[in-house]
Amino acid sequence: MSPNPANRDDLDARRKGARRTAWIVGGIAVLVYVVFLLMGVLGQ
Repeated sequence: MSPNPANRDDLDARRKGARRTAWIVGGIAVLVYVVFLLMGVLGQ
């Protein structure tokens, strides 16, 4: 039995939100990593 279109749209919206949240968290992690690298290089 396949889900009705309303459930599918809700699931797609939740996946899109989760994907966006993952990109934001990943971007922040990369930014923190780069800042620590620069602090180490420039602090010498």
